[in-house]
Amino acid sequence: MANIIRYNSWDTNFKAPFGALKTCETSKIKVESSKSLDVYSIKLIIEKEDENLNPVVVRELELKQTGETQELKEYSVEIAPLEQPATYYYFFVVELNLYGENKTLFYGKQPNNGMICEYNYENLNKYQLTVYEDYKVPSWFKEGVLYHVFVDRFNNGNRSGKVDNPKKNSFLYGNWDDDPMYIKDKNGEILRWDFQGGNLKGIINKLGYLKKLGVTVIYLSPIFEAASNHKYDTGNYKNIDPMFGDEKIFKELIDKAAEKGMSIVLDGVFSHVGADSIYFNKFNHYDSVGAYQSEDSPYRSWFNFKEGPEEYQSWWGIKALPNTNELEPSFMDYIIYDDDSVINKWMNMGVKGWRLDVADELPTKFIKELKKEARKNDEESIVIGEVWEDASNKISYGERRTYLLGDQLDSVLGYPFRDNLVSFLNGQISSWQLNDFFITIKENYPSEAFKSNLNLLSSHDIVRVKTALNSDKELLKLAILTQMSFEGVPYIYYGDEAGLEGGKDPENRKTYPWKNEDIEIMDFYRHCSQFRNRNKVFTLGDTYFVYTGNDDVFSYIRYNEDDTELVLINRSKAKQSVKLDIKADYLEEVTVTYSVINNGEKITTVDGKFNIDMDEKSYRIFKIWK
Repeated sequence: MANIIRYNSWDTNFKAPFGALKTCETSKIKVESSKSLDVYSIKLIIEKEDENLNPVVVRELELKQTGETQELKEYSVEIAPLEQPATYYYFFVVELNLYGENKTLFYGKQPNNGMICEYNYENLNKYQLTVYEDYKVPSWFKEGVLYHVFVDRFNNGNRSGKVDNPKKNSFLYGNWDDDPMYIKDKNGEILRWDFQGGNLKGIINKLGYLKKLGVTVIYLSPIFEAASNHKYDTGNYKNIDPMFGDEKIFKELIDKAAEKGMSIVLDGVFSHVGADSIYFNKFNHYDSVGAYQSEDSPYRSWFNFKEGPEEYQSWWGIKALPNTNELEPSFMDYIIYDDDSVINKWMNMGVKGWRLDVADELPTKFIKELKKEARKNDEESIVIGEVWEDASNKISYGERRTYLLGDQLDSVLGYPFRDNLVSFLNGQISSWQLNDFFITIKENYPSEAFKSNLNLLSSHDIVRVKTALNSDKELLKLAILTQMSFEGVPYIYYGDEAGLEGGKDPENRKTYPWKNEDIEIMDFYRHCSQFRNRNKVFTLGDTYFVYTGNDDVFSYIRYNEDDTELVLINRSKAKQSVKLDIKADYLEEVTVTYSVINNGEKITTVDGKFNIDMDEKSYRIFKIWK
């Protein structure tokens, strides 16, 4: 059956404003129906979930007829501000006489786009409406370029190449460029941790290199004392791991980075600690009385024991990583509130923010309180969360998370950005499917969250992007160009700019290939980051997605008051010709009589329409003149 009513949440003719709403913001909803239909009523139902994820109606609004055309009736309703920040859902109920019979029909969202679809109530796919407290993410972050350093594998700053303070019973590689490997027992447990010897002094020595790359934010993998090479098994939150350096060297890194316009963000791993830690002390390597050793330990309440010391809750069942009780008052004091808490100790030294490991496993209250303390310490600080999915509606452990509503996370890791872009470049989804995905995220996220989303291509937890693209350098360039011209913060995983490849862990944690970089890829990265930093429309501008009508060509427009840029990406192995109709497809606010210029080429449009020819696996960027 054809839809009785017409509606599209992505079209501001039907829903204004587009996307998420501030708690103080009024919005307007309009639907259309055929004049030939005998419609009795159209209702808008707005719901919010209770703590058990059951829907509860918060508004039931009648749409009134407000106009008509030769063929259509228009119905609309104004939604007064929804004053409680939350993830709301809405749908339409239509009552009419159809073929002589009274009907009640339910309408929700089509999967993966904004258009309406008729459903049975039982399988109704509702529209999402994110409502948030207005907030601003500091400019230094959302206008920046982030570089992720996996410290042990980035650079050894000692002239001799000597590894500082090697750990007992560890494995040291003979050469910097040796491929990483694990030494495990028959049960898959790691017998000896392997180290390459990267340290904080090595990062200091490469600050000039990072500056030329266009980096403004350095995010460090965990640097606190720990047994492993990755340091996600914290041994002491208040000590720098001696293999990396000490507080004096770390302070030097912070200060010298600041001199070059770069800020330091640390990895905060608070959902668990190491079994080999001052807090748990399972192996008696510390002088403290750890929770494993005694029920009288000052840290005992930080952990959950079942029977005896051997049975305790651990992160994903990994006994080397005991879970913490994050809301236990003494743990909150130690990590957040105390004058010398973990947060305050390192921020007092000049750290500008935190990336929260496994944010899904941290209680909402913990994240809120950490954010408060960080902002109390530094109003320009930021808090990032490791969230792998759409962070606006994530459910973890039976709870709908509220990361982006204004009092928790400033940014999240953009794994969906990477996954969908790689799928497009590898030919697994079409350009319009990629468009639909990005518009969905943009609709669900508050504007500040979308502008601050970390657009990553690789990380220490996934296959490197060059490997994911089957070592195709031309496709890699398209991924880089998209990352650098897209709305959000580009996230460079160390070595990606050098053409480094790698499969799953540990291959994705190889050492940076100093003096063996892929110069072609490195120059392209530098060109793109410098181009981004010179053209503020790419850091500050909004985005409009263009449907090209060609499955192989993805396109979007970045615009602000001063500039408008059209980006096209052709993944195909063949040349493509694209016909664009910007006048029909573009936003009302932008004048559509213009010329398009690209590398000295000038194309004059005819009433907003023009053709663009593209080489195989290529990109084009056009400046649109108003």
